[in-house]
Amino acid sequence: MFKVNDYVMYGMTGACKVIDIKKEKFMNNEQKECYVLSPIYSKNMTIKIPVDNKKVIIRGIHSEEEVESLMEKVSDMDLFWVDNDKERSETFKSMLKNGECEDLITIVKSIYSNKKNKVSGKKTNKNDDEVMKTAENLLNEEFSISLGIEKENVKSYILSHINQ
Repeated sequence: MFKVNDYVMYGMTGACKVIDIKKEKFMNNEQKECYVLSPIYSKNMTIKIPVDNKKVIIRGIHSEEEVESLMEKVSDMDLFWVDNDKERSETFKSMLKNGECEDLITIVKSIYSNKKNKVSGKKTNKNDDEVMKTAENLLNEEFSISLGIEKENVKSYILSHINQ
């Protein structure tokens, strides 16, 4: 269970701070204990999610040491690619929903590598671009908190490890 002031990753919303834990009454008059989350990069929003939520993944932010350890392994991570656009898109979206940093990095590394290898002038798949943007955003939010760096500087940090 998380505590007030903990940082968490909440589904596709991204990095949030637990600002409260309180009982909330739901439509069926059932009271449940809920986390009250404040997305770090969407200041005018709060989210109430039952503590026992099973639908959307909520997990703690990785520590600086965990991020650095993960980034040391990036060059050894396998690329993932399926030639069928629809199958690849579905797999990438499933990996996004999973929310694990390893999966997000695999997405970024795989699409980045595919873009680098494309014939000059050939367009990349729109779905790949959207998935990569989402994965990068989730990583940028989490790593900026973990590493204590500006969100805008995380992409170059990740790419420097991918390019090793």
